[in-house]
Amino acid sequence: HKHITVNGEVVNIPSYSLNAGDVVAVRERSKTLEAITDSVAGRKINKYNWLEWDANNLTGKFLNYPTRDEIPENIKENL
Repeated sequence: HKHITVNGEVVNIPSYSLNAGDVVAVRERSKTLEAITDSVAGRKINKYNWLEWDANNLTGKFLNYPTRDEIPENIKENL
């Protein structure tokens, strides 16, 4: 739906691969959409060391690829 940008360019690909240093943001015209505001309301911010999040501007920065030990979710890679 073209609500998200990466480094200022609209990205509409769910499987888009980020590179270290990429800035992901909600487009200005999309920031007031109920679906956007509801999805970020009350969320734990800065949960991961490899991500920075600015809740006021709805922007985040992908700092680096995490090691497996830095990912707390229960993921079964062998499936």
